Amino acid sequence: MTFGEADPSQIVGGATASSAAPANRVTFDRRELDRILALYGRMVAAGEWRDYAIDFLRDRAVFSVFRRSAEMPLYRIEKNPKLARRQGAYSVVSATGLIVRRGHELDRVLRAIDKVKLVAV
Repeated sequence: MTFGEADPSQIVGGATASSAAPANRVTFDRRELDRILALYGRMVAAGEWRDYAIDFLRDRAVFSVFRRSAEMPLYRIEKNPKLARRQGAYSVVSATGLIVRRGHELDRVLRAIDKVKLVAV
């Protein structure tokens, strides 16, 4: 390392380790991600979806699915723990912002967009 270069493992910009820790972010757990990615895989195989993005924000986690990466997301699968006791922590939001389904169980909420499974049954 030469003078003026920073170690890539160091935090740059004055941020502290506690502000960069994932503890202050809402995330999907392994079971939730497995269920979402299983649906994503089926929809990719059916030719409906082609790309996705995951955002872990302070108040919610968002899994967005796209037909093409340059477009707006077709659907956003959101987890908002603040709504867990009221309407349910999980919701599916369409590209227009319409809440397609909201609930306490992820599997039931994802049924609203699981077209491949509905056709196969």
